[in-house]
Amino acid sequence: MFGRSKSPKSSGASEPVNGKKTVTNGLDNNDNELAMKRNKEKISKPVETIDTLIGSGSVLQGDLEFTGGLRVDGHIRGHVSAQDSNNGTLVLSESGIVEGDINVPHVVVNGTVKGNIASKGHVELQANARIEGDIHYKAVEMELGAVLNGSLVSDASAPVFDASKTAATDKKKLESPS
Repeated sequence: MFGRSKSPKSSGASEPVNGKKTVTNGLDNNDNELAMKRNKEKISKPVETIDTLIGSGSVLQGDLEFTGGLRVDGHIRGHVSAQDSNNGTLVLSESGIVEGDINVPHVVVNGTVKGNIASKGHVELQANARIEGDIHYKAVEMELGAVLNGSLVSDASAPVFDASKTAATDKKKLESPS
């Protein structure tokens, strides 16, 4: 069991490179480079810095479009979207609330969302996340305790909503008498 060595074919080792063997998940260097290239094309990296903060106790009424990283500790009544559809990160803290749709490449939720989420990258639902809406995703991670009242849809090739069209529709609904 522990004392036996495997032959290079069964271990996934590649031919020696500069006198060293390279073994990574059973793939040689060329296969690894190709796999990494494909992964980079599919999912962009999350933004590592927070450029904008909606503080605790703040209430924002209206749609919000941002670049870089956005952290929400307060309350947003409107749609949230990233200006760059391939780069942007939204972090919704435990006290954060968004009442509207979210269209951001990378989303981390530990608060409440009353609307749909569309992500071309990664969606992370932390333990205190409460979602009332659908999630369209390319990659999703859900911790024990997170609640989703909606559907998970595995495809984020197109956004679920267009903020400008949705805002115009909402405005018409408010203006027309019931």
